[in-house]
Amino acid sequence: MADQNAPNSHLRLEWVYGYRGHQCRNNLYYTAAKEIVYFVAGVGVVYSPREHRQKFYLGHQDDIISLALHPERVLVATGQVGKEPYICVWDSYTVQTISILKDVHTHGIACLAFDLDGQRLVSVGLDSKNTICVWDWRKGKMLSMAPGHTDRIFDISWDLYQPNKLVSCGVKHIKFWSLCGNSLTPKRGVFGKTGDLQTILCLACARDEVTHSGALNGDIYVWKGINLIRTIQGAHAAGIFSMNACEEGFATGGRDGCVRLWDLNFKPITVIDLRETDQGYKGKIGHCEGELWALAVHPTKPLAMTGSDDRSVRIWSLIDHALIARCNMEEPIRCAAVSTDGIHLALGMKDGSFTVLRVRDMTEVVHIKDRKEAIHELKYSPDGTFLAVGSNDSSVDIYGVVQRYKKVGECVGSVSFITHMDWSSDSKYLQTNDGSGKRLFYKMPSGKEVTNKEELKGVQWASWTCVYGLEVNGIWPKYSDINDINSVDGNFNGQVLVTADDYGIVKLFRYPCLRKGAKFKKYLGHSAHVTNVRWSHDHQWVVSIGGADHSVFQWKFIPERKLKDAIHIAPQESLVDSNSDESDSDQSDVPELDSEIEQETQITYRRQVYKEDLPQLKEQCKEKRKSAASKRRERAPGNSIRLHFVHGYRGYDCRSNLFYTQTGEIVYHVAAVGVVYNRQQNTQRFYLGHDDDILCLAIHPLKDYVATGQVGRDSSIHIWDTETIKPLSVLKGYHQYGVCAVDFSADGKRLASVGIDDNHTIFNFILKSIPKLHLITCFYSKPGGGLIGRKGCIGAMGRTDTMMCAVYGWTEEMAFSGTSTGDVCIWRDLFLIKTVKAHDGPVFSMHALEKGFVTGGKDGVVALWDDTFERCLKTYAIKRAALAPGSKGLLLEDNPSIRAISLGHGHILVGTKNGEILEVDKSGPITLLVQGHMEGEVWGLATHPHLPICATVSDDKTLRIWDLSPSHCMLAVRKLKKGGRCCCFSPDGKALAVGLNDGSFLMVNADTLEDLVSFHHRKDVISEIRFSPGAGKYLAVASCDSFVDIYNVMSSKRVGICKGASSYITHMDWDIRGKLLQVNTGAKEQLFFEAPRGKRQTIPSLEVEKIGWASWTSVLGSCCEGIWPIIGEVTDVTASCLTSDSKVLATGDDFGFVKLFRFPAKGKFGKFKRYVAHSTHVTNVRWTHEDSLLVTVGGADTSLMLWTYEMEGHRESRQCDSEESDLDSEEDGGYDSDVTRENEINYTIKALSTNIRPMFGIKPHLQQKEPSLDERPPVSRALPQPEKLQTNNVGKKKRPIEDLVLELVFGYRGKDCRNNVHYLNDGADIIYHTASVGILYNVATGSQSFYQEHNDDILCLTVNQHPKFTNLVATGQVVFLLSTAPSIHVWDAMNKQTLSVLRCYHSKGVCSVSFSATGKLLLSVGLDPEHTITIWKWQEGAKIASRTGHNQRIFVAEFRPDSDTQFVSVGVKHVRFWTLAGRALLSKKGLLSSIEDARMQTMLSVAFGANNLTFTGTISGDVCVWKDHVLIRIVAKAHNGPVFTMYTTLRDGLIVTGGKERPSKEGGAVKLWDQELKRCRAFRLETGQMTDCVRSVCRGKGKILVGTRNAEIIEVGEKNAACNILINGHMDGPIWGLATHPSRDFFLSAAEDGTVRLWDIAEKKMLNKVSLGHAARTVSYSPEGDMVAIGMKNGEFIILLVTSLKIWGKKRDRRSAIQDIRFSPDSRYLAVGTSENAVDFYDLTLGPTLNRVSYCKDIPSFVIQMDFSADSRFLQVSTGSYKRQVYEVPSGKQLMDQAVIDRITWATWTSILGDEVVGIWSRHAEKADVNCACVSHSGISLVTGDDFGMVKLFDFPCPEKFAKHTRFLGHSAHLTNIRFTSGDKYVVSAGGDDCSLFIWKCVHMLH
Repeated sequence: MADQNAPNSHLRLEWVYGYRGHQCRNNLYYTAAKEIVYFVAGVGVVYSPREHRQKFYLGHQDDIISLALHPERVLVATGQVGKEPYICVWDSYTVQTISILKDVHTHGIACLAFDLDGQRLVSVGLDSKNTICVWDWRKGKMLSMAPGHTDRIFDISWDLYQPNKLVSCGVKHIKFWSLCGNSLTPKRGVFGKTGDLQTILCLACARDEVTHSGALNGDIYVWKGINLIRTIQGAHAAGIFSMNACEEGFATGGRDGCVRLWDLNFKPITVIDLRETDQGYKGKIGHCEGELWALAVHPTKPLAMTGSDDRSVRIWSLIDHALIARCNMEEPIRCAAVSTDGIHLALGMKDGSFTVLRVRDMTEVVHIKDRKEAIHELKYSPDGTFLAVGSNDSSVDIYGVVQRYKKVGECVGSVSFITHMDWSSDSKYLQTNDGSGKRLFYKMPSGKEVTNKEELKGVQWASWTCVYGLEVNGIWPKYSDINDINSVDGNFNGQVLVTADDYGIVKLFRYPCLRKGAKFKKYLGHSAHVTNVRWSHDHQWVVSIGGADHSVFQWKFIPERKLKDAIHIAPQESLVDSNSDESDSDQSDVPELDSEIEQETQITYRRQVYKEDLPQLKEQCKEKRKSAASKRRERAPGNSIRLHFVHGYRGYDCRSNLFYTQTGEIVYHVAAVGVVYNRQQNTQRFYLGHDDDILCLAIHPLKDYVATGQVGRDSSIHIWDTETIKPLSVLKGYHQYGVCAVDFSADGKRLASVGIDDNHTIFNFILKSIPKLHLITCFYSKPGGGLIGRKGCIGAMGRTDTMMCAVYGWTEEMAFSGTSTGDVCIWRDLFLIKTVKAHDGPVFSMHALEKGFVTGGKDGVVALWDDTFERCLKTYAIKRAALAPGSKGLLLEDNPSIRAISLGHGHILVGTKNGEILEVDKSGPITLLVQGHMEGEVWGLATHPHLPICATVSDDKTLRIWDLSPSHCMLAVRKLKKGGRCCCFSPDGKALAVGLNDGSFLMVNADTLEDLVSFHHRKDVISEIRFSPGAGKYLAVASCDSFVDIYNVMSSKRVGICKGASSYITHMDWDIRGKLLQVNTGAKEQLFFEAPRGKRQTIPSLEVEKIGWASWTSVLGSCCEGIWPIIGEVTDVTASCLTSDSKVLATGDDFGFVKLFRFPAKGKFGKFKRYVAHSTHVTNVRWTHEDSLLVTVGGADTSLMLWTYEMEGHRESRQCDSEESDLDSEEDGGYDSDVTRENEINYTIKALSTNIRPMFGIKPHLQQKEPSLDERPPVSRALPQPEKLQTNNVGKKKRPIEDLVLELVFGYRGKDCRNNVHYLNDGADIIYHTASVGILYNVATGSQSFYQEHNDDILCLTVNQHPKFTNLVATGQVVFLLSTAPSIHVWDAMNKQTLSVLRCYHSKGVCSVSFSATGKLLLSVGLDPEHTITIWKWQEGAKIASRTGHNQRIFVAEFRPDSDTQFVSVGVKHVRFWTLAGRALLSKKGLLSSIEDARMQTMLSVAFGANNLTFTGTISGDVCVWKDHVLIRIVAKAHNGPVFTMYTTLRDGLIVTGGKERPSKEGGAVKLWDQELKRCRAFRLETGQMTDCVRSVCRGKGKILVGTRNAEIIEVGEKNAACNILINGHMDGPIWGLATHPSRDFFLSAAEDGTVRLWDIAEKKMLNKVSLGHAARTVSYSPEGDMVAIGMKNGEFIILLVTSLKIWGKKRDRRSAIQDIRFSPDSRYLAVGTSENAVDFYDLTLGPTLNRVSYCKDIPSFVIQMDFSADSRFLQVSTGSYKRQVYEVPSGKQLMDQAVIDRITWATWTSILGDEVVGIWSRHAEKADVNCACVSHSGISLVTGDDFGMVKLFDFPCPEKFAKHTRFLGHSAHLTNIRFTSGDKYVVSAGGDDCSLFIWKCVHMLH
């Protein structure tokens, strides 16, 4: 029988011929060592021209397509293709991996580039968005990513002269990127008129923002900034593929085959034409286009011949590694063969012909074409007389060599194309393989098919290249029938076989290999398919060729005998070697599997429901409880419990999880608890940070920190201090399902962890500075690989065993591993040196000492060894006899399997599979420290009726009695024949009944555990067993086959059977009289039976409560309706138990929660306290007889936990008190319109905004123009066309406006944003925001400057208080487009430099930002449904941590002013106290504690005091004071209305609050408090409003800055309480009306808030405001500026005299809103346009009676704008149906004659309709409209405002569609009106959503 192991010999890659030049560019570089680095297929090659040597990097598993060289020229980054491609950074000197970057790109990595100092790497993906990614490659961390372009990107480069700038180019684009924070923002290059828009192929950056680029047509384009400044035409004849910049100039390489050198100004220096050199123009030569299939080796010389689809045939020398001959043929070549004498070379072609050449001089001997289809295989016979030619039309032709290749025979047996052929040694037979998988034999040379198998028996084959046949069965996997092996070649002498397949793998098998699925060694390197493979003539090398990668690989064959010397080969050697466990054959000599190892590998840690999913499940269930919410729920109980002691140690499936700490305590884990056990005092302390099973534990070398890993869908590793039991760091987001092993590095700076996902992913974390373990960066990650997993070479010594444990020796390279057979293997580097027999059965644990080792095994022996494992110094058997006399507890069995060993303090600490922890003294005695149940679920639990002991029974087939008093030990144990599920003490405590899993039960003596009596009446598990109270006369025994048997205890007879349950029985209780039995079943039935006969009773639920029950363990019925959680379908409440005073019910459920409820828990979803310690199911809970302890058992976690019960009075409020209940309270403290508005606001996305007016009809740019009636004659006799617009500055030269610059903004967003006004520079400046601009306002001068980088509304603003970062502001905005993420900008308020842009994953927007105490961290809160909270290191743009905040709106989250880790968030019915630990956010809900009637209200604001005090302002006006996270007092009615804002002054700790109040004598909306919020002083804001609503406060030196809901910003003096209003604005929008004064720089605005305001641009302030009592819609000045007309929403209009503000006249003729109002230029008429589709005319000369003289009829829709003609005779009206109409004044008749209309000169133009302005409508206006327009007084410029919030500047007139324009951003969605001021000095634009007025300064062109 052939050996089924992999062959012992192996292959080593020696040379690669070829270079990937197709579809790839810029992939050839010189390293620092003057070597050349490039790539071929999946291999990175480093070629040394001096020594003509190659080194290989083999870290990729698919084609490499991009390469970048680090600026220091040693490191290389390569990127590959593939579904999950990754980037490797490796060292070109040692060819070792340094970093692997993955998990971001898909499809492939097209370009790579390092930045100037080599810290960062940019990559471009091949996905549809061409994602660009920037990496901190050393940490393996992605810094930023952005979609690159919609089309392919060809090149990307860092600007070497400016930091943080990049340039990318590709199909028809070039983009200039800037990296700020974590966001990449592009600007497209403007080709302009200088050059054609075309595809750019390559880039080189120069100084002063100059970039050079090579284009597809051979031009070089030169860019400055983002503009194209010049082109160098015809630099190359065709595309320029590569550019390189150096000090002296540039080199470019093009498709024309030339390299050109240029100086710095792109004057040509010289040309190198590679077409004229003799080698073709490839420096490293290889085949190019098409596929490479043909390969032949010379029979006597070390030569290989290859032929490819590029029509060339090449001959390679395998010794000199060089191309020695090349010849081009007419046709693509598909196969090759060399005659036996080495003279002729035959080539099979794709067209069905074949050619024979002389090898010597490559001259043609003969060319024959007999077939139509490709020749795929040809072979000379061993005696050299025949050539067999196999073609794709399923036949083999035989030609005679000597007869000049005359055809002598033909084989036609195949039905499919011929794939492989072999001759027999005597040249008499030929075997073929074809595409259908058949193997046929032919007699030669006739070609007759041989069918008689006997005839073939003794045939020897000259070569073996067939893939089918008995001898090569093993190359095929066992259960697959796919045809993916392309080529085989056998080496008979070496007894090995190589194969080549479609996956780019070359494999080495033993030959012959008869059984399918043989073991092999595999070698990667080729990319896609390896098409052919051959041994060289002397079997020294293997040559393989790749189809698509065009490369030829030469492998050195290292036979077995040489392997011993091979230990000294270069290190990369072993990398190449295969992992032969890939194959799936059965090993011939598999050792028998150890049952324990088998169990351990099969345990699954998947959960039905992960705890992380609970919040979502709760959300989904919320609907159900809306109905239930009407009933008033009980409060949670006042008493609480605290974990006191845990019996149990997780040994059955975890190993090496037991250690001594610095102080000599012992740390281990069980269930979800980390336990620190003090063996002197016999006490335990607990780490309860985990919420599911802990699977592994490791201790830091200094023995003070511990790392524990747990189960979970996104499982976490906690690092905590054993002294303080505080978490230092939580690592999350790396492993799925769970973490099964962790270990610290020797210096304690790194932590490695292994996941239990299918790949067992390994991660490596760097722990920064241990004391603060603050930030943990993920190091390499790759399934088992970024850590370059190198397999041990077992070599000739033995077979692989399952390795159970490992330890490193004291020298670097020695490692020792324990195996499943009891051997210890000793390794040096990767080679196995020797094995030592150490234990019978597996070695489970090892530990290294200073001078030796200690091992523990399944045989229960601890062995001490010397330092080389030469001899065993001492063994300790773990036996009962060896127990020290004072040891508490009992050993369950002798020699238990040992699962963990640790040394220290003179002892050996041993953990066993049975859940015991023992301490072995060096001299021999053994002390038992802790014990618990073994593997198997624990269900049975009973407490003794009057002693502090309890009994448990488990599936591990033991019954145990535990002492609950201080000694905490196991008193007795008894093994049972079967596992048990329940037990019960008799009322006198003498007997103990135990129900077993086979349907039997026994009664034993409670002291000695000896049998009293046993019964076996049922087949199914006994699920519950109960003695009746009092004398214990009856015993009720319930089983899973849904019966309850009642036995008479005295007579031991069954006396009754209770029938009627439809499912298994889960719980039973007796009443006090011992007559009635209450039963719960698995079908959630609650049944009652009468003893002793078991007759069923029906009892109404009201009566049930009145019956006195002896015990209550039921989970059903109205008394405990409230214990079922919201997600009751997913999880079951498994157990409950009532205290003896019937006040508190304890429950256990499937999530491992222990909960306390008040009893009776009526009404759904009762309030509770909740405790986590068990991992999965809590199977049973019981109170001890006097309620001092609660005992709980956890099913699968095998642990028994004791909790002390604490009464309400004496407990200090402890941190470990319970988590929250499932539901928040219903009452949130009232209703307030402002809060509701803020909570419900839906922040509109500008880009998606729809029209603000209800327009209908066809948009102007889509309307068909009717030709006007009289198309004017070509030569017009008529007068010249009049001006479109009357211009008033006729004398001056008309200068067009080229730019608008923002000068002033009147407005402040106080309506729905808070805490957004701050002092800067000691109160000299203030900063605030409106719309999408941040505004810096100088208090002294009133001047403003703006930050305009946001592209949509700013929602929040904060200032960095740290002195190191002065004047730093962070602002957060709404989402700009649905596809993009909202962003936070951090910027310098003084120079408006953006320092960082953070793209965040908060959908919708960012509603709160806050800096930490050091100013380095930034906290942000999102508006997404989860209200995600994120912490950033803003300078690096790195996201540190992120977590769901709350399911309802969070209003504010703020860092404590003295902390970088603690912050508080407040929101709707919510206050939470957060801690940042490492990369995780931990939170505690505010505890309302025992303050009477405290209820969770909606919290609006937060401030801080010393000693961990926190103050939160509520919606009812109270302020809550919290200490840590517990409420300690309430400041009632700090304000009368909601407390919207609070500010903590850092210098003196005083706190300012602002709220909503009516001003009164004593009260005020702003109050200044002392540090404890005890005393205060109120300030009144003299704004004249009915109620003051303060939205933002800030305190400077002696001043308080206040921002109000009414858009005012006020400065209040602290001493004199004087108010100074700095900023005014409209408080509600939209601002519809806008009018500019005819001659001065004043303007009026009229808004929805019912005010008309007069503004002075020069003085930068509001001069006056008039409150109208109704919303105003439009306003207009008379031509002289002495009167103002105001139109209102209710149809009324007023005329005021400007000087006295007296009303001159008012009138209301219409019911609906007035849309526009206009004075005629001669001041005679007033035109009033309304929503009632009418325009009314009033004659002003008739005085203030204002009688209507006429009106315009048949207006199709509501009026938008109106303009008079210059002579006051006509009026143009634009309407809501996109139609413009012209009417005569004052008759109101419509003017139809287009010719007349075209000749009118208008006094003003504000219409958005008409042929003259078609160009203002954009392509994107499907839903949105242009709302307003205004033509300048000069008549040549036009500004418009639209629903996207853009101001656009056009030329007037603009009759062509989609006219060119300039855009100005700043407003929120919906611009409502826009006007030029007199003299075209300014443009004023009015906002809809933002209630703001923007004043833009016009920049005129210079002549």
